[in-house]
Amino acid sequence: MSSPQDRKNVWILFFTLVVVMLGFGIVIPILPFYIDHMGAGGSALGMLMSIFAVMQLIFAPFWGQLSDRVGRKPILLVGVLGNAVALILFGLASEMWMLYAARALAGILSSATLPTAMAYIGDSTSERDRGGGMGVVGAAMGVGMVLGPGIGGWAAVYGLGVPFFVAAGLSLLAMLLIIWLLPESLPAAARRHAQTESSPRQWRRLWLALRSPIGPLLALVFLLSFGLTSFEGVFGLYALKRFGYDAQHVGMILTVVGLTSAFVQGVLTGPLTRRWGEATLIKMAFLGCAGGFLLMLQATTFVTVLLTAAVFVLFNSFLRPATASLISLRSPGAQGMAMGLNNSFMSLGRIAGPLWAGTLFDIDLHYPYLSGSVVMLLGFMASLWWLRRQPTQRLQAL
Repeated sequence: MSSPQDRKNVWILFFTLVVVMLGFGIVIPILPFYIDHMGAGGSALGMLMSIFAVMQLIFAPFWGQLSDRVGRKPILLVGVLGNAVALILFGLASEMWMLYAARALAGILSSATLPTAMAYIGDSTSERDRGGGMGVVGAAMGVGMVLGPGIGGWAAVYGLGVPFFVAAGLSLLAMLLIIWLLPESLPAAARRHAQTESSPRQWRRLWLALRSPIGPLLALVFLLSFGLTSFEGVFGLYALKRFGYDAQHVGMILTVVGLTSAFVQGVLTGPLTRRWGEATLIKMAFLGCAGGFLLMLQATTFVTVLLTAAVFVLFNSFLRPATASLISLRSPGAQGMAMGLNNSFMSLGRIAGPLWAGTLFDIDLHYPYLSGSVVMLLGFMASLWWLRRQPTQRLQAL
C-alpha cells in the first residue's frame, strides 16, 4: 500500500469482510438443523438460501451508488451493524417466518459491505497498489468462507443459536474499529449525486446482456453458480437425513471444501490456465462437476463423503476464475461493466440453485445431485459450442 495509514485501513477492511463472510459461512452448516428442528424441509432451506441472494442482487448496487453520495464510512457501518442485528435475530428465531425475516434483513444490509469496501480501496490506493488492495478483499472473503463452517459446527455444540451470537459479536467489534480507526476515504467535494438504478432497468440490463458478445459466457456463469449452490444449498440436510451427521461433521466437511476451493483458485488455476487456456479448463471443469455430483451419491462413509465433496468442489473452483478471465478477455474497453454482469449472473445462480435443489430434495434426497449432474453436463455440451475461438468484440453500454 502507499503508506502505513493506507495499509492500516485496508487491514481494517480485511477484518470487516472476514467477519461478514464468517456470518455467511456459519449459516450454511447450521441452517439444515434449524429448519429440521422447526419441522421444515428442503423447500424451506432452499428459500432461506435464495432470499439472501435475492436481497443482495437488488440492494448491492444501491448501496454502492449511495456510498458515492454520502461517503464510504456511513455505508460500511450500516452493513456491519445490519449484519450483527440480523445474526442476533437469527440466533433468537423460534419460528420459520422469523428465519425468513432475519435472512432477508441480512441480505439487504450486509450487501452494503462488499461494494463499499471495494470503493474505499479504489479511493485510497494508488493505481500501482490497487490490485494488491483488491486481492486483500478476495482473500478476506475466502478466509471467512473457509473458517465460517468450522466455527459454526464447533460452536453449535453449545446450542444452535450460539454460532450466530459469536459472529454478531465479531461484527460489533468490526463496527467499533470502523468508528474509531477508519477515516472517511471520499471527501465531500468528490461525492456525486447520481441517481440509483431502478430495479426494472437492472433486470432489463441483465436480459440485454445475454444478447451481447459475452452472453454465452454469462449463461455459463449462471450454470456454474447454479451447480455450486445446488450442492451447498442442501448438503447439510442431505448429510443429516442420509447419514445422521451433526453440525460438527457438516462444518468439518464444508471447511475442507473451502480449503480445496482456496487451494485450486490460489495455486492451480493460474498455471493450468497458462498451459491449457480458459476454454479448455472450463470444458474440463464442467465435465468433472457432472461426474462429481454422481460420485457424491456413491459415498457411504465419512471419508468418502469428504473426498467426493472435495472432488466436486475442486472442479467447480476452476470455473469461476476461468469464466471471469475469459469474459474480461472478450470485453475490451468495458471491464467494469463486464465484471458487474459476471457478478449479477453469479447471484442469479445463487438464487435459482438452492430453490431448485430444495424442492427436489423434498421429493427424493438423491434428486438434487442427479439433476445437478445433468445441469453440469448441459454446461459441458454448451461450452463445446460456445467456447469456440471467437474474435474479441466491444461490449456496448447496456
